[in-house]
Amino acid sequence: MYKRLPPLNSLKSFESAARHLSFTKAADELFVTQAAVSHQIKLLEDFLGVELFIRKNRSLELTEFGKAYFVDINKVLRKLNEATERLLTLKEEPHLAISVPQTFGIQWLVPHLSDFNKQHPEIEVRLKGVDQDEGLLNKEIDIAIYYGKGDWENLQVDRLGEENLVILAAPSLLEKIPVRRPDDLKKHTLIHTHTRDNWQAMADYLKLDDLNIQQGPLFSHTFMALQAAVHGQGIVLANRILAQQEIENGHLQIVLPTELRDPKSFYVVNHLDRLDDEQIQAFRTWIKDSIKLGKI
Repeated sequence: MYKRLPPLNSLKSFESAARHLSFTKAADELFVTQAAVSHQIKLLEDFLGVELFIRKNRSLELTEFGKAYFVDINKVLRKLNEATERLLTLKEEPHLAISVPQTFGIQWLVPHLSDFNKQHPEIEVRLKGVDQDEGLLNKEIDIAIYYGKGDWENLQVDRLGEENLVILAAPSLLEKIPVRRPDDLKKHTLIHTHTRDNWQAMADYLKLDDLNIQQGPLFSHTFMALQAAVHGQGIVLANRILAQQEIENGHLQIVLPTELRDPKSFYVVNHLDRLDDEQIQAFRTWIKDSIKLGKI
């Protein structure tokens, strides 16, 4: 039925060369030589009996035949790619895709994931770290950890504990410049994450009206801010969950006892149509139980 189909490699070479209007760029994209691309184009032109390109000294143009063929071939290759992706998705082994804010993943989930794997060796976990506090929860993600105020609609939402903001510093820094009372914070560089709002809230809580919260570096991720503190670059303010690992291994210590709640919390979320998914519910149960048992 399909006796007049050209070779697929020739079509791929043509589509790439036509898109870039360059045999060289097409060769780079397809990981072959320029000569190989030129050869495939020649095979295709011989097969079709028309010229597809006008070859000039330093440029390449499509002929009218080439322009018309490119439009059609581009659609065909895209549909072929989509069909192949669908098949591979159906063929893929079952797994649990989890979206997680990078700092939560680095500081807590990855170090504790072996416990979940022991309890559920039949579940293959795939983690996707995201920059957003309220990250991905699309068709490719089964369950997610969000960091916020819990006001998400049309989701199954469970809070993973309510935590304080803690003031932290490296022991070596505190040996050089001790902090015995709130006023001593003025002697230190303040390390900020995302905004300076949390340090402003802490200054208000400690009644430090003259604490200069405008000074000190600002980091986009809490794990970077924590590492800056570990290396003695200043004093950091962080959610206890995110800092627990560094506290336990002695890299950071709590500077002053405070009871200021983090305005945000971590939540485990998934779509309401996945309530009966055994893998999702197994992960939800595990992470909530881990918190109750004091693992974070």
